[in-house]
Amino acid sequence: MPKRSIKKILPTPQRLKQWRALSIFGRILDRTTLWQVNRVSIARATAIGLFCAMIPLPGQMLFAVYIAIKAEANLPLSFSLIFITNPLTMPVVYLAAYLLGVWLMGVPVADVNNIDWLAPLSDEFLAIWPPFLLGCFVIGCLAAVAGYLLVDWIWRLRVQQRWSDRRRRER
Repeated sequence: MPKRSIKKILPTPQRLKQWRALSIFGRILDRTTLWQVNRVSIARATAIGLFCAMIPLPGQMLFAVYIAIKAEANLPLSFSLIFITNPLTMPVVYLAAYLLGVWLMGVPVADVNNIDWLAPLSDEFLAIWPPFLLGCFVIGCLAAVAGYLLVDWIWRLRVQQRWSDRRRRER
């Protein structure tokens, strides 16, 4: 995978440090391992970002940063991938997560017409949460594993191609 193109896309350390929410991490963000662009760091960051993107709760950004720090993954990529679930994609992704959870748990799909959306502690509203959270967890895990393996495979393939191109040019 081309390092230069990845570095162009990712936010700089200075830009990420400007986020107030990340100020709780302080000097930890100065670690060089969090900004490295290599196969392992990028694959880990992809897995972390994709998993945390599926967390349907506030604070997913801080959770991803915390895990990236502990796993020494590329912090900007972990941070950026969270935004896969944004206001445009959330309805589709979260509906798929809910339906997957319903299928895995073997419970009936809730009738959304009977839910009091303004009373988040109503019985109907609370009945949605277990299948929804299970679906989010399963999709997050599957996306993380698939993302890690895909990035690792593409990176290795690209390195092999460059080595074979270099050998051809040397002949």
